[in-house]
Amino acid sequence: MTEAILRTAHTSRLAPAALDEIRTLLDTAFEGDFSDDDWDHGLGGIHACVRDSSGLLAHGSVIQRRVIHLGRSYRIGYVEAVAVRADRRREGLGGRIMTALEEVVDGAYAFGALSASAAGAALYAGRGWRVWPGRIAVQARCGVERLPDEEGSTYVRGAAGRVLPAGSGTLVFDWRDGDVM
Repeated sequence: MTEAILRTAHTSRLAPAALDEIRTLLDTAFEGDFSDDDWDHGLGGIHACVRDSSGLLAHGSVIQRRVIHLGRSYRIGYVEAVAVRADRRREGLGGRIMTALEEVVDGAYAFGALSASAAGAALYAGRGWRVWPGRIAVQARCGVERLPDEEGSTYVRGAAGRVLPAGSGTLVFDWRDGDVM
């Protein structure tokens, strides 16, 4: 095997074969629990990919979302589709992906956010991401709807040393099809 190389690119710069390879990794890593909506959510932003001569080892992306907090709209970097190939876990590849995505958040957004699975929560907490202590909601078609199932698993991180919004109140995310978070 060759050295594992990390590269970043916007979705528009990825060839169809590269996108197919990423989708295959995500479908496999999430054991069939990665929907077409989940795939769509990870597109349109910056992808971080680690590969070696055996192929794609890890992936994550950061996309732009809008969040309203206490009447102010923020442009945030939302982390999506983070996965490491099963045979290469526990080698620091997820950390390498997150370092690249955090650099994007630091350079372009007010703060970062993500929804963590139980399996991924330790990675994010260990990197300084913290659970949002307030409520989580979405600007739905018929008004703001609270998302109590996302409370306790939505993590945030200030960008480039910026202070996060006050840790109380509700983060209201923009609407999207499928899982909102």
